[in-house]
Amino acid sequence: MKTKHGLNKNLKKLDTLALSFGAMIGWSWVALITGIIGRGGSVGGIVATVIVGIVILAIGFIYAELASAMPDVGGEHVYSKRALGGLGSFICTWSIVFVYVAVCAFEAVALPSVLTGLFPNLGNTALWQVEGSDVFLELALIGGGVSGLITWVNIRGLKLAAIVQTVIVGVILLAGIMLIVGISTDGQTENMQPLHVGGIGGMLAAMALIPFMMTGFDVIPQAAEEIDLPPKKIGTLLVASIMFAVGWYIMIELAVSTLLSAEGRDAAGNLGTIAAAEAAFGEKGKIFLLVAGLAGILTSWNSFLIGGSRALFAMAEDGMVPAFLAKSSSKA
Repeated sequence: MKTKHGLNKNLKKLDTLALSFGAMIGWSWVALITGIIGRGGSVGGIVATVIVGIVILAIGFIYAELASAMPDVGGEHVYSKRALGGLGSFICTWSIVFVYVAVCAFEAVALPSVLTGLFPNLGNTALWQVEGSDVFLELALIGGGVSGLITWVNIRGLKLAAIVQTVIVGVILLAGIMLIVGISTDGQTENMQPLHVGGIGGMLAAMALIPFMMTGFDVIPQAAEEIDLPPKKIGTLLVASIMFAVGWYIMIELAVSTLLSAEGRDAAGNLGTIAAAEAAFGEKGKIFLLVAGLAGILTSWNSFLIGGSRALFAMAEDGMVPAFLAKSSSKA
């Protein structure tokens, strides 16, 4: 069934949840957890996550109401145009697009970098240096190639992109199950020391990292017109995806803080989640966690590409960018 903008309603309930949850669960659950625990302590980090999660949830309720009331392609573009007019909407939507572009660019660099953990021989052909860091031919080709692949998947249509997203999110969830098993079999409460670091200041420092991890639930409003559900259900799924993401991050923090001692977390640096999996399951656990981390990069990348393309589509419909950006294939 075609929508008023000529799009297909290809997203079902599970697809919508995977789209939003996958956007919020990128590489952050691997790279930022030890930073949160290090700044606020194991319990302090969890409390910080709960507090920020409540704030994000309040914002999510607002988005849920707007997405239910105006389930049109473009999300914030539609809302800001209604409230602020064309200029306000133009500024708002471009700001969002720039964020999406920045995330996709980050993922294009992060993915080949993470692959070096699985294939240490990658990255031997240095091309040049940027700020003292080498740019390697192999890694650049991988980043560019995967970028082209994800773009091709989306050109083939949202249905295919949603299927890919759901399957890859499944890989991430398997890693979560693995870590839960690890907590039950190898987790030790004494490893959670120190429970708090730096008092209120430490907790505030931990809270500063968390909003970055929760970015992405707004891709549901961006694609709301293509969700084959009653409008009220769209808002419900948006709120549910935020709750799932908050619960996920708390679970990962608990796994890292119980499976690794404070010294182990310090030694692991930014990769405490991988070290926790290795502590519980050995080399196989480490490898699977790396694979799941790569899956998180792909789901976030795919989600933000979907969101950004819908934002540009909505702007093109309103004549704010070239009209060809509002064209869609029969599979879109």
